[in-house]
Amino acid sequence: MATRLSDVVTNHDPLDDLSLPGWLYWDEGFFESEKAAFLRAAPQVVCHDNEIPDPGDWRRIDYLGESVIVIRGSDGEVRAFHNVCRHRGSRLVDGKGGCNKLLTCPYHAWSYNREGALVGVPSREDYPNLDLSEWALKPVALEQWRGFYFITLDEGAPSVAEMIAPYDEEIAPYRFEELRPIGRLTLRPRRLNWKTIADNYSDHLHIPVGHPGLTRLFGKSYRIEAMEHVDKMEGDLRDTPSANLSERAYQAFLPRVDHLPETHQQKWLYFKLFPNVAFDIYPDQVDFMQFLPVSATETVIREISYALSDDRREMRAARYLNWRINRQVNAEDTVLIERVQAGMESGAYEPGPLGRSEVCLRSFATRLRKELPQARLPEPRFKGERI
Repeated sequence: MATRLSDVVTNHDPLDDLSLPGWLYWDEGFFESEKAAFLRAAPQVVCHDNEIPDPGDWRRIDYLGESVIVIRGSDGEVRAFHNVCRHRGSRLVDGKGGCNKLLTCPYHAWSYNREGALVGVPSREDYPNLDLSEWALKPVALEQWRGFYFITLDEGAPSVAEMIAPYDEEIAPYRFEELRPIGRLTLRPRRLNWKTIADNYSDHLHIPVGHPGLTRLFGKSYRIEAMEHVDKMEGDLRDTPSANLSERAYQAFLPRVDHLPETHQQKWLYFKLFPNVAFDIYPDQVDFMQFLPVSATETVIREISYALSDDRREMRAARYLNWRINRQVNAEDTVLIERVQAGMESGAYEPGPLGRSEVCLRSFATRLRKELPQARLPEPRFKGERI
């Protein structure tokens, strides 16, 4: 049946042409609603399989007030547990990662093996009815996708494999399963709402305005598209040498990568999984980034770089130059999004118009209004109220 123009007009939601109201970017009550609606269920990348190759190797992530350990057991299986002792709730481990034969609580020395079982209780006779088998560490749901481990605190979200399925064939040649870390994990606290960062990641209109380096590298080739669970951004490196020394050197040194198709030899790819996990895919390396919400106006950016083994001098140079270029991009973005956050917190801000090309921001705003209908309100009914 043909769609009539009258049907299109009647069914059009006028909010589809507007950005989200500013109060969603600072209101604690709305942030609590986001946590319950989708943030706790959102898959969060913790580490790569190659970062925990041996029994006892573990990595930790803190997310929405919870601390989670991903650890390889003595049997070789990788599991995730809450970083919480079952005795009095103390955190078991600190730091970003390590290797332990036992996870021993620093408070009362209760000990758990690599499979999470309680195996040691000092003054055991003081607990005559204690059944150790009932007091194992609490597990957390874990998914491995192409070598990366993701945890979820609550059920409800699709798997990472389902989310990224529209682009799985494009990602496959990059051989994610073989990646190894080439940098250290960094945590960057920012006084920003997580959506301010996520919006900026998928925003293409600020590229020619706020990122002169990317504009020199891509020209007008930068493109975006939005699927149900993932945004895709991409740009093709120009043949014309950049006027910037680091960019020009990157163009010159970036070597051919034989396992990539010809179309991707000079392509920079960006993907953002709803709501807060992103990865940048370059011919030379892969960067993961998360926007970990802490409060309505606090976020920790968690990131690390990975790459395949490649000892070519040209590849080493390209990776160093990639870091230099993107360090500048990150600095530019930091200034831009701090200005946006300040504006969102102003009483003068009202939702602005979204252009037809802003498909990622349109998709995100529509998704948020669907998940939480109160996002349609121009202002909160009561400041700090959980609606």
